[in-house]
Amino acid sequence: MKKEQQHNLIKWIKRISAVATITVWGYVMVIFLKDPAPFAELAPYCMGSTMLIFGVLTGIFKGLEYWERKV
Repeated sequence: MKKEQQHNLIKWIKRISAVATITVWGYVMVIFLKDPAPFAELAPYCMGSTMLIFGVLTGIFKGLEYWERKV
């Protein structure tokens, strides 16, 4: 029973972290879109922040998958 609860907890943490990540990414994109600078100047920051944000999500998922295998 405890293993099933841990698997459910891991599943929900994955869902919440994915939604939180997409929300943060959307907020960052809105900031870039509202900036009056030309997009060509903002593109490196846009790409870098996207890579960083989703890199963190990937790390979270890898950690949770490691925890899931140990359960």
